[in-house]
Amino acid sequence: MTAWTDFLAARGAVFEQGVCAHFGDPAGELAAAGQRVVADLSHYGLIAFTGDDAQAFLHGQITNDLRSLSEKAAVFAAYLSPKGRMLANFLVLRRGADILVMLPEAVRESVQKRLSMFILRAKVKVREAGSEWVRLGVDGPESAVRVSAVLGRAAPEGIMTMAHGDAAFAVRLGDERFDLFIEPAAAPGVWEALSTGFRPVGATVWDWIMVNAGIPAVLPATQDHFVPQMANMEALGGVSFNKGCYPGQEIVARSQYLGKVKRRLFLAHIETDARPGDELYAPEPPDQSCGMIANAAPSPRGGWDVLAVALGPSVEAGQVRLKSREGAPLAFRPLPYPVT
Repeated sequence: MTAWTDFLAARGAVFEQGVCAHFGDPAGELAAAGQRVVADLSHYGLIAFTGDDAQAFLHGQITNDLRSLSEKAAVFAAYLSPKGRMLANFLVLRRGADILVMLPEAVRESVQKRLSMFILRAKVKVREAGSEWVRLGVDGPESAVRVSAVLGRAAPEGIMTMAHGDAAFAVRLGDERFDLFIEPAAAPGVWEALSTGFRPVGATVWDWIMVNAGIPAVLPATQDHFVPQMANMEALGGVSFNKGCYPGQEIVARSQYLGKVKRRLFLAHIETDARPGDELYAPEPPDQSCGMIANAAPSPRGGWDVLAVALGPSVEAGQVRLKSREGAPLAFRPLPYPVT
């Protein structure tokens, strides 16, 4: 436990496997999803890159173009295996001399270790930075007003834009959704201010918000399974097709220009429990699975909402089922952004 988790526990936070799962009323908190909520995001880790070569180094390792990265805006990106499949996807931000990568804590250590192996003689230092910034998610009506009060200046206006205060900074991820990064000394006061009018929730509710926003997160069960386009990373602005080489780049380019992406990310609902890595099946193809659950979260209306990577024809036929061809059916619905 840390001073921050002790602070949350004193205010009713319930931790499960080190994650702030809820604040004592899981059903009530889930019912509040889509309204005014503030979430602890400690289940997302941070990696900091510093040094003269930090920007160039990271640019050469990931799917997006970082040459113009500044404190004004964040970008999505992914880190791939040589086979072109995602080992992680994440948010990349700049704060002062640091380039920060925000990704699920469950994959943070392995990704940090792997990236560190390729620094060689580059002037780059890498460190775990989760203890340096408390991460909060703010979602719902009037969230911009509250974020502005935290920063002491206007909240970021455009999607993926950033705004910085003395002890905090924020990135706008949706019309009413923000990620906040706060210095630990200031975090308790910020939490107390935000939790007046915004309901405190845990990771379960935030996961549901991200699932319904169509933003996937690679987890241990799905590492090295999806090329970026399967997870709609290019639709989210997380892939540059104009930059130079990076690990897996040839596979990504071939998939894009030869039209070989047969599986895409879809939003669906299922009436039974689902977990990342669960296989999906349909009548066609008869001899293999047609997809996999990427992310899943309990739904306020019962059952689970999921992001599923699946074959387009199987989804169109409406016969995709969980774990077997006799399993629970998935009911698909549109994503909140276009996919071409």
